[in-house]
Amino acid sequence: MTTLSAQCPSCAAPIEFKAGSSIVVVCAFCRSAVARTDRGLEDIGKVAEIVESQSPLKLGLKGVYKDARFELTGRAQIKHELGGVWDEWYATFSNGWVGWLAEAQGRFYLTFYQPLQEGMQLPSFAGLQLGQVVNEIPGQTPLMVQEKGRATTVAADGEIPYKLVPGEQFEYADLAGKQNAFATIDYSIDPPWAFVGSQVTLGEIGLADAKLYEREAKRVTSAAMGCPNCGGPLALNAPDSAMRVTCPNCSSLLDVNEGKLTYLKSLTPPPDAPDFVAPIGAEGTFAGDVKVKIIGATVRSVTFDGIKYFWHEYLLYNPSIGFRWLVHSDNHWNFVEPVNAADIAQDNVFTAGSTVDYNGRKFKIFQDAPATVEYVKGEFYWRVEQSETVRAIDYIAAPMMLSQEISANEVNWSAGTYMTNDEVEKAFGISGLPKPWGVGPNQPFTGQFYYKWGALPLLALIVVAIFMIPFTGLTSTVLNETLMLPPSAAPQVQFSQPFEIKGNRNIRIAASAPVNNSAADLDVDLINDQSQEIESVSIPISYYQGVEDGESWSEGSTGNDATLSSLPAGKYTLRVEGTTENVPAPLPITLKVEQNVNRGVNFCCALLILAIVPILGLFRKFSFERSRWRDSMFGSSSSGSDDE
Repeated sequence: MTTLSAQCPSCAAPIEFKAGSSIVVVCAFCRSAVARTDRGLEDIGKVAEIVESQSPLKLGLKGVYKDARFELTGRAQIKHELGGVWDEWYATFSNGWVGWLAEAQGRFYLTFYQPLQEGMQLPSFAGLQLGQVVNEIPGQTPLMVQEKGRATTVAADGEIPYKLVPGEQFEYADLAGKQNAFATIDYSIDPPWAFVGSQVTLGEIGLADAKLYEREAKRVTSAAMGCPNCGGPLALNAPDSAMRVTCPNCSSLLDVNEGKLTYLKSLTPPPDAPDFVAPIGAEGTFAGDVKVKIIGATVRSVTFDGIKYFWHEYLLYNPSIGFRWLVHSDNHWNFVEPVNAADIAQDNVFTAGSTVDYNGRKFKIFQDAPATVEYVKGEFYWRVEQSETVRAIDYIAAPMMLSQEISANEVNWSAGTYMTNDEVEKAFGISGLPKPWGVGPNQPFTGQFYYKWGALPLLALIVVAIFMIPFTGLTSTVLNETLMLPPSAAPQVQFSQPFEIKGNRNIRIAASAPVNNSAADLDVDLINDQSQEIESVSIPISYYQGVEDGESWSEGSTGNDATLSSLPAGKYTLRVEGTTENVPAPLPITLKVEQNVNRGVNFCCALLILAIVPILGLFRKFSFERSRWRDSMFGSSSSGSDDE
């Protein structure tokens, strides 16, 4: 690397251009931005001191990306038009690449200048729309406009590869694509330039060992800069990101700007809004042993049919991961993280039944309404305003919820994961949280066991029944004989021929007779010829028919049967004692004795008993889903299973 040494034209201090692509270097002594031109060095103005942060990055830090080594040789600090700053680090690569590593809210984006194809021209800033796909930028994935705004370069350090002008305003647009693809359009250049890359982790660029800048949270005291309204002291948990803070002593909303506090207004919580459950400053540990602190809380509301519904949102902060949210509504909880808008496939029209796809799951629309900030407490990384309103659209696939918030200049997506009271209590080491009301929008149904696993015995029963049919369905006839029963109202006794019965098999005795508007009552005894033990059954036979009011009718049957369980093996004889009614002549009675009769009664009874559990489980699930969608703007039209 060739080093150009020179003297600062403002203070004559030594300066060095180490990177060949560097155009501006910031003098470490007088903070002048010195540009090298074809006519020599030019002082283009003073830059402000870098606002130190908890960033793990610093000048001189070395990493690697796609097998190419790089060094952070410069840093520009840029102020958003709505307040707050972000850092853009100039990365000089050993192979000649020039990259920018942007850092904002705990996330990192590495981009490189991307030339356009000949004849292509980027859309104008005025003509660019949120959600628009910009096809003019070459790449592997479509890029969607996620944010557009104006910013000002306020500070710099080290070497910069462009002519940085302190205090210069410029317009920009941020775009996102699938698989963390990222791009920025810089409208400070005519025609505008595109910088394309991806969101990265420090580990992916060889900076996993970079340490957070250790320093105590800035404390504003009455001796220094107390609350402009009451003079009371306050502390900032995220001093590098805070743009709004409320005074814990007088509930004033204060603007934070480069360490200065400005009184805006006094806040009063809505009289009908519920109190905060979690205190500011509470620390908790969530999935992956991530430790966070509650630094801010908001009361938000939506209005349906003239009724205002409130919920709480707690802002969580960890310097290494940035900001997260814990949402509390009707005593249901959700842990919320930002997601890439380009990873979400959505319908074009937000109507009942519309869906979005994310991570292979389909989410159903639950709510689409203006959400309003009613009250705030603590500190925030944006210029929160009481009564500010955004369009909020929620989609659910339990236990997850996707939320889209649309403002004038930005579209943000976030993913919430349902948490039980026990999980929240464990995370914060507390107890006694109030019990949830009703069914939460993305609360998972926990009774799948009853209708999923409860169906397994049913399936097993059916499989066994099918398997056993060939072995149990071999019915054999051991007696088929006709006896003549004299016409008499007095009991008449008849005996059958002896027959052989095999043990451990059921027995069916069937009797039939040509009765017509008559009847025969048979008492049948099954007599063991050896032991003289008797098993008795009653087999009535009756059949009547006629015409009444021109309509034919009939009742009864010319046959009937009775079944016995297994009997000991041996020879048996039937003793039949019968009486007749309206029988003028001897009545032939046909008797059939069968063994190993396949009957479905036991199977049906077992099937019915085993079906009780899964049926009750399905009923519970139906009731659960009905309760869930009762609170949706789109009602039961979108109801169904969301937690399969």
